[in-house]
Amino acid sequence: MLPSCLRTPSFPLQTLYTYPENWRAFKALIAAQYSGAKIKVLSTPPQFHFGQTNKTPEFLKKFPVGKVPAFEGDDGFCVFESNAIAHYVGNDELRGSTKEAAAQIIQWVSFADSDIVPPASTWVFPTLGIMHYNKQATEYAKEEVKRILGVLDSHLKTRTFLVGERVTLADITVVCTLLWLYKQVLEPSFRQPYDNVNRWFVTCINQPQFKAVLGEVKLCEKMAQFDAKKFAENQPKKDVPKKEKPVKEEKKQQQEKKEENKPEPEEELDECEQALASEPKSKDPFAHLPKSPFIMDEFKRKYSNEDTLTVALPYFWEHFDKEGWSIWYAEYRFPEELSQAFMSCNLITGMFQRLDKLRKNAFASVILFGTNNSSSISGVWVFRGQELAFPLSPDWQVDYESYAWRKLDATSEECKTLVKEYYLWDGEFAHVGKAFNQGKIFK
Repeated sequence: MLPSCLRTPSFPLQTLYTYPENWRAFKALIAAQYSGAKIKVLSTPPQFHFGQTNKTPEFLKKFPVGKVPAFEGDDGFCVFESNAIAHYVGNDELRGSTKEAAAQIIQWVSFADSDIVPPASTWVFPTLGIMHYNKQATEYAKEEVKRILGVLDSHLKTRTFLVGERVTLADITVVCTLLWLYKQVLEPSFRQPYDNVNRWFVTCINQPQFKAVLGEVKLCEKMAQFDAKKFAENQPKKDVPKKEKPVKEEKKQQQEKKEENKPEPEEELDECEQALASEPKSKDPFAHLPKSPFIMDEFKRKYSNEDTLTVALPYFWEHFDKEGWSIWYAEYRFPEELSQAFMSCNLITGMFQRLDKLRKNAFASVILFGTNNSSSISGVWVFRGQELAFPLSPDWQVDYESYAWRKLDATSEECKTLVKEYYLWDGEFAHVGKAFNQGKIFK
């Protein structure tokens, strides 16, 4: 009989909800291969339809944020977030047998989320047709990936695995986070300088437990590029009703029938009520402003598809209408509350999502500076009109009071320097005093 520390525990059947080929779910499934946990995966209709099943009241009762992967034990225990699920279904060896090892494992798991996921997503997602291509952001992401691979290569120079002498959750998490990079864009010439990382990655994906989940992983041979056609195909299509030829007689009969069946109003509406009834349900907060010659959408196209320094910035200043638009500098008021970099990025992303209906009349570059537990957030925003846009709609007022806002003089050198540095994600940033970490664009 095997010693208790080596015996595979007996697990009841448990359920993992996800969508097909979700690299985040792979973390939990590989961990389960090591621990012996039995997991039933629901990822396709009719058992699980991503975007529908995870929005039902029944699902949200168990997993309030509606995210996947999501895990449910046969005893009713529920947990979401892939790292938490992998930790739960793993074993003590994967989690770290000492306090020091456990801390180092958490270190690399956090590193994967905060340092690898953002640039990997920026670079890989456009090649899969699920995100628009931004040249400036992609070039920055490539440099970030080089930095990350350099850090890992140095660490793995004298090590087989990231922590200790065996596979842990650190290896599982970082491998899964790098997976699409190695499959889509890390062609031989790009990955060649990082022999130690390549050796470690290939060693891991060839472990039986990894292979059982990932199958045969084919490394990238030629760097994938943005496919505009694939991106267009992946966008939701709107159903356009077919136009039918009007049949005058039938239309006339229908109109007469409507008039006959039309109920008499219980009471007449006064002038005020009539005005309210005829008012559109959603009023444009910027409707009172005169038309501006500056076409924001055209600038956004330049910024997204062409070189920022030589094309987008000159276009911006050549066409900017300082009477119809204004430029603002914003700084997060509570930097002492910022801890992990990935959490700070989520703060920015959350604000952007809540301002979705403002996109047509605004543009912003918001940057996280510094490192974990020593960072700051600031950005340059452009709004329609001469006042802050947020008070114009209750939907836009959730986050803006957490920032200090200062209107910039569009003709000043300070404004031009800030716009250049924040739009390029490059410069001295003398007013900040911390190094650039990563940026996000609201457009």
